Amino acid sequence: MGHAPKECVVTALPGGEGARLVTAGGCLATAAERRAAVTAGRSGDLEPARVLPGSHVTVLDTGREMWVFGDGAGVAPVYWVEHDGGVWWATAAAALAALTGAGPDLAWLLGDLALCGVDFRLTAAPFEGVRRVPPGSALVLRGRATPDIVPLPGSTPARLGLAEGAQRLREVFTEAVTRRAHAWERVTTDLSGGVDSSTVTCLAAAQKPVLSVTYTDARMDRDDDLLYARRIAGEVGGIEHRVIDARQAGVRHFDGLNAPALLPATDLPSMSLGLLSILAARMAPVVSHGCGAHLTGRGGDNVLAAPSSHRVDAFLAGRRLGAVRLTSGFARACRVEPWRAWRQLAVTATTPYPRALEHLAARIAVPLPDRWRPGASDALAWCSATAAARWLTPAGRRAVADLVASRVPHAAAHTRPGALHDRLDLEWMAGEHATFDSIARQLWGVGVHAPFLDTAVTDACLSIPTFERARPGVYKPLARAAFARLVPDWLLTRQTKTLFTSSVFDGLAGNAGALRRIVAGSRLAAAGLMDARRAAGDLEAGIAGAPALLGALHALVVAELWLTRITGATFAAWWQPAADRSVPA
Repeated sequence: MGHAPKECVVTALPGGEGARLVTAGGCLATAAERRAAVTAGRSGDLEPARVLPGSHVTVLDTGREMWVFGDGAGVAPVYWVEHDGGVWWATAAAALAALTGAGPDLAWLLGDLALCGVDFRLTAAPFEGVRRVPPGSALVLRGRATPDIVPLPGSTPARLGLAEGAQRLREVFTEAVTRRAHAWERVTTDLSGGVDSSTVTCLAAAQKPVLSVTYTDARMDRDDDLLYARRIAGEVGGIEHRVIDARQAGVRHFDGLNAPALLPATDLPSMSLGLLSILAARMAPVVSHGCGAHLTGRGGDNVLAAPSSHRVDAFLAGRRLGAVRLTSGFARACRVEPWRAWRQLAVTATTPYPRALEHLAARIAVPLPDRWRPGASDALAWCSATAAARWLTPAGRRAVADLVASRVPHAAAHTRPGALHDRLDLEWMAGEHATFDSIARQLWGVGVHAPFLDTAVTDACLSIPTFERARPGVYKPLARAAFARLVPDWLLTRQTKTLFTSSVFDGLAGNAGALRRIVAGSRLAAAGLMDARRAAGDLEAGIAGAPALLGALHALVVAELWLTRITGATFAAWWQPAADRSVPA
């Protein structure tokens, strides 16, 4: 659902041999690659279909069974339910919820607010009873038999070293951008000045002229993103550069939230709703340019860098002295006593993931102080609570503790916290990108692409251990190794990254009225799961410019907006009765 006709393609073998392939979304495969995938699938080899370039849903009918799966990151998800005597699947969870009458899963939403390092999203959607096919797995349908969820062969990439993985990344990422540049007459890109979007822009401009857009504001203008963006546009040929300044465009964080019922609906809560006016300003030149696809660097931070817990993975891989040194550097950067970080390193390395989940469930069941915040060393833990957990009521704490406990029987397969966090962070970003793409299509009629989230690209990056993708004093060493001579050398040696927190404070203060109404009318609070008084206190701190839970407040606002929009979804908005539901014998 939500794809243009050009993005839904059917390939069948000649001669009516029964096998066929359907893709929906950003599939970049050639006709020959598609035919090869169908032929291989009919013989039982699913790998050619799994690795078709792009981010898309795949339906492979072998003539004996049907395999339905999304991309490796989760940009194009697959959901399913058993209903009315059959199995129904869709690329939108809301459609299945409308079919069955399912309401929002409030425990899922609380988990999204209050938990880190817990894989509760793996098989669940934010609707009661709607199940998700995990990225890397397929829904397998065989007649009227109960469906199976089967891991796809090859979905766990073989381990590679940094040099070999970088070469593989160079090949598949160049192909991901190049094919998109050739698939549409006009292409635009984000150009923040960072490594990720700049690499996308350079590769696209090598194929054809592109329009590139840079966003800045009064706070960001003091940093060096805009300087790097202008230098890229000036030194790399084929780039028409547009700078969108928030001061001239008159936009801020959290603008446009006074009428929640008029906001675009998304399948998941979307952080993009808190940036809607900023995104509209950034997309305005894209729309006027008449582009067919807008390319972004989203996902680059996930696949090119590594989570903080890569230090634990290094320790578990036998690099103990190096891991301790890395942890000392982490402590200095976070301004905490080294012994606290060393202790967390040791605890995580010696505690199995199921036991860590049990400890977290017990911890969440206990009330937290009003001003509680997680410690910096929690980033080295298997799993932890976020600062938003202090907003939970006793009923909310029970719901989240039960959610954590429900994952214990499924947790033993995870043996490296860095690898787990790598996967969870990637899937979260994939979901965020998918909702941004949905919003862009609804409001501006433009599809948004994130080549870093393509299956082949994530395969290449995640095949490299987390501790190989992080080097002391080197920013994104994988990018340096993979993209040398494809982009200017000075870009790959950049050591800075612009933070946006100061701009968020401006948006909180400027939209205080709308935000207060959203928190005061909280549906999570009305359900007895969240203490709106505590959340409102943190909101007031942010409005006043005091230290505040900016990320948690943003997540709470968009969760409440999502609940407002999704509650209005009806069966009639998605479905209509078929004239004839008879099934041929």
